[in-house]
Amino acid sequence: MSKNNILLYGANGYTAQLILDYLPAYQLPVILSGRNAEEITKLGKKYSLPYRIFDLNDQPALQEALKDICLVIHCAGPFAATAQQMVHACIGTGTHYIDINGDIAVFEWIKTQDEKARAANVMLLPGAGFDVIPTDCIAARLKLQLPDATHLKLAFANFGGAISHGTALTMIGKLGSGGAKRKDGQIVSAAIGKETFPFIFQNKKLLFMSIPWGDISTAHFTTGIPNISTYTSVPAKLAKWMKFQFAFNWLLRMEWVKNILRKKIKSRAAGPDSQQREKAFSFIWGEATNAYGEKTETSQICLDGYTLTAYGCLHIGSMILKGHIKPGYQTPVTAFGANIIDWLPQPKNSTIV
Repeated sequence: MSKNNILLYGANGYTAQLILDYLPAYQLPVILSGRNAEEITKLGKKYSLPYRIFDLNDQPALQEALKDICLVIHCAGPFAATAQQMVHACIGTGTHYIDINGDIAVFEWIKTQDEKARAANVMLLPGAGFDVIPTDCIAARLKLQLPDATHLKLAFANFGGAISHGTALTMIGKLGSGGAKRKDGQIVSAAIGKETFPFIFQNKKLLFMSIPWGDISTAHFTTGIPNISTYTSVPAKLAKWMKFQFAFNWLLRMEWVKNILRKKIKSRAAGPDSQQREKAFSFIWGEATNAYGEKTETSQICLDGYTLTAYGCLHIGSMILKGHIKPGYQTPVTAFGANIIDWLPQPKNSTIV
């Protein structure tokens, strides 16, 4: 059976629908899928695309659905609850896999499937979007500039955008669980917001605060640098509050607290609208240091996270359909090189309003 289709699973999600909006520019043979029959059917009619409805926990149905699929674009989070089912099925059916995950633990688990994927000639590439294309490229470029780097800092700031339901709900699920960084090659616990540093961008003072970003896993795989910390720009007041988060983690872990926050999130818009995304952009910065204290840094402006993720999945999907694959676990850079970010569209706006 010919395998030349792409299955977009979780097609009713915010980012997946952006992928569908940008699909005409790529002309890829996409089949919509998900477990919500009503929503997937509506999308199939809206975009005039074929669709398949099944639950990831129904392994026979999942295996059957992948028989003629070359690539799965997995958009159904939280990935801690969905990635394993899809990855196992992809390896079992010889189907390539990409996703829009940003969870360190999920990256680490998918990495454990490398040998099985290689044996099946399957590529597993999680983080085919804002997590982690731009930061992965920055990490790789820094490694080229300073090959003996021992420490890596990666930071990003988003301007003019907002977060989607899926991202917000994933963040809520992690409340109270603390952060992480990589130390001497190992991932260790590190309180969110424990480290901060100021930064000037376009004459605006930013404050970067440490967070557990996907590159704690992926940048180590890409570069081999043993010490990695990741940061995002936050208001100074939030950074101060996060310094004392440890005292409230017990409360933030309570399910009733999370349910209140989930209800608030679901009452809001699904994510930033097209006008917000057109005005939005992201700034990525990185710094590498070696054992002698020598440093190098680089930065890049790119699309807002959601738009970049949609284009990233489509571009990588088109490359895979053309046969550009590396079997086993990969990052965007190990699969396609440190300039993959340059293949994607540039933001229409790159100035802080």
